[in-house]
Amino acid sequence: MNVSLILLLLLIGALVTYLSGDKLASKIAMLFGLVTFGVSIVLLNHYNAGENISFLANWITQPKVSFALKADGLSLAMLLLTTALTPIIIYSSFGNDLKNAKTFYALVLFMAFAMVGTFLASDGLLYYIFWELALIPIYFIALVWGNGDVEERKKAVVKFFIYTLAGSLFMLVAFVYMYQQAGSFMIEDLYKLNLTPSEQKWIFLAFFAAYAIKIPLIPFHTWQANVYQKAPTVGTMLLSGIMLKMGLYSVIRWQLPLGRIAAKEYMPIFIAIGIAGVIYGSIVALRQKDLKKLLAYSSLAHVGLIAAGAYTLTIDGLRGAVLQMIAHGFVVVGLFFAAEIIYRRYETRTIADMGGIRALAPKFTSLFMILVLASVALPTTFNFVGEFTVLYSLSQINIWFAILGGTTIILGAYYMLKMFQYVMLGETNAKPFVALSTSEIITLLVIVAVLFFFGLYPKPITDLITPSLEEILTQINRIN
Repeated sequence: MNVSLILLLLLIGALVTYLSGDKLASKIAMLFGLVTFGVSIVLLNHYNAGENISFLANWITQPKVSFALKADGLSLAMLLLTTALTPIIIYSSFGNDLKNAKTFYALVLFMAFAMVGTFLASDGLLYYIFWELALIPIYFIALVWGNGDVEERKKAVVKFFIYTLAGSLFMLVAFVYMYQQAGSFMIEDLYKLNLTPSEQKWIFLAFFAAYAIKIPLIPFHTWQANVYQKAPTVGTMLLSGIMLKMGLYSVIRWQLPLGRIAAKEYMPIFIAIGIAGVIYGSIVALRQKDLKKLLAYSSLAHVGLIAAGAYTLTIDGLRGAVLQMIAHGFVVVGLFFAAEIIYRRYETRTIADMGGIRALAPKFTSLFMILVLASVALPTTFNFVGEFTVLYSLSQINIWFAILGGTTIILGAYYMLKMFQYVMLGETNAKPFVALSTSEIITLLVIVAVLFFFGLYPKPITDLITPSLEEILTQINRIN
């Protein structure tokens, strides 16, 4: 058994879902999502048993391109994040009445296929193909099933598509240049290149152009809030929970090892960019009146801290960044789903139009409160493990980096608790708040359970990712 089975399952799942018709589409997509997650667990067990579950096959002769999938602890962690969140996101949409549901759910599975391929690919051109493929389904999901004014939605989605595509072209140029030097796109061959400091600088910056837009980091973030707001909640979950992790993962897997000299030389600058995102995202979040936009800027702040941790080039920074990537994936999906639950009942995302939900739905209020506290890194939650590790790594570089990065906890607590107060407390809204459905309760409980379990016992993930991160760090620190 090898990891190519995951890609095959998701691709077949997308096709079967489309052919199944609108009535069965959601259930078929859910079935394939669960099966794929189950197979991911089986593959993890094989990997832990010492088996080689990677995949390699010749694909294109000229230029030399291989269909190569690398299954190490880092890529498996991201595979598990994707295959765990995909069925959760699909299940969360069961309360929505979707037109042309077969196409919608087929696009969700196809997007999961592309994102998994991005995390697993170890051939540079194959990786780039998967990277770009992931853009296509989210473009149509946001454009066709999005909300708000049609023209504004089109404008936001087209900007996102062109902006992201343009940034990725710099990365493609870097891959082509390295192929001319190595005669191969395989990551192992690219790692072995002895590029000059000048060459590494331009490659580092070319990758940064692609990743800074995808993550996003300021000042490349201008597409994010509008797309998160205009996309349907499923699309927002896919973007924030998984897709932006493609950029963060790629920083660790591709950018830092291939531009190691530049990474060391410009480390303070890129750490500062990440921390600037923390402060900027938090301040802008304070001013938001739309719940989804507030959560979008909150996400911008958190991913800025993750990026800062990765750019420390320390084992604690890399490990903390990956832990926080996974934790952020679950908590942000939970928060956007809570916002969707409120929207289904009140048909508004304006915070001022909400209020008094606690008196009408105490169980939902409790679950929402847990998600809010997890997002601000309350001890015993998964986010605390990641943020503490990242802040510790920043303190090893410069104590001021840790102090400024730590503002994400202070500012985050302020705007998240303030939002909770206006949304859940206060006077009761005139509209009734219908009790949560079974699917809504299960979705929230699963996410909360994950956040507490790994908040109390993160060892399985740290044991999985640490050897891979140590190998990458060895590559970054090699002399020639």
